[in-house]
Amino acid sequence: MRVLAGCLLSWAALLVAGTAHASITVQDDLGQSVTLSQPARRIISLAPHVTELLYAAGAGAQIAGVSNHSDYPPQAAQLPSLGGYNALDIERIASLKPDLIVAWHSGNKPLQLARLRSLGIPVYESQPDDFGMIASSLERLGRLAGTDTTAQAAAAAFRARWQQLEAQYRGRTPVTVFYQIWSQPLMTLNGRHMVSAVLRLCGGRNIFADLPQLAPTVSVESVLAADPQVILSAGDARDQPLARWKQFTRLRAVRDGQLYSVNADWLNRAGPRVLQAAEEVCGKLEQARQAATRSP
Repeated sequence: MRVLAGCLLSWAALLVAGTAHASITVQDDLGQSVTLSQPARRIISLAPHVTELLYAAGAGAQIAGVSNHSDYPPQAAQLPSLGGYNALDIERIASLKPDLIVAWHSGNKPLQLARLRSLGIPVYESQPDDFGMIASSLERLGRLAGTDTTAQAAAAAFRARWQQLEAQYRGRTPVTVFYQIWSQPLMTLNGRHMVSAVLRLCGGRNIFADLPQLAPTVSVESVLAADPQVILSAGDARDQPLARWKQFTRLRAVRDGQLYSVNADWLNRAGPRVLQAAEEVCGKLEQARQAATRSP
């Protein structure tokens, strides 16, 4: 009996030990498997939206360094800065001895990511392009960081708020929108970007959704030809990013007074605050619908 009990205890100890050291595998946004032998304790974030996701997933204390412009939440600004998203300080990143790097697929240079992988550091590539992927990102990053409980709660709260907005704006009259991210040269975002998911949620239609490039350069003439009901710009209204459009008085958005600046950090970063952007954008598109009913 004592022998049996001893065997059972030994087996239980082995099981606990095996569980403690069980590897963690998740798929990143490109479907690539990322495997860690244990939860990450030193994480590098290579984009502002990634930093926001990590904090929301409960992994803020494990972030060892961030890319430039990672300024939310405020404590992120106190972390070591490792260069711009497309010009990283590889040597400094390596010196921080990370056990996980979370990169931005469409922002970080492939050659730099390849170099980081060559150092044996696991790299998770983030590219959320809809609300479901943001919620899933919270859960997957929480799993890699060992903060599942916080991450799952954050994902559930995000989904609930998203679905509430979806129900509120479902079936609204479509509104055509031009979204300006840069004025010189004139640039926008296509239908695969998270911004277009926000527009769709609000009943908006991106006039350049079908262009193949994620962030294409477009002409003033093409905007005039599409004659959008609303023009949105990422940036501070005090900088007057939309002033150039006011000369085109026959443009519907100008005629109806539907030129708006929106919070770029909320809208352009595919993180939890995108829902605040959605509330802002949906409100502006509602104003456009009301203006349309008053137009002759």
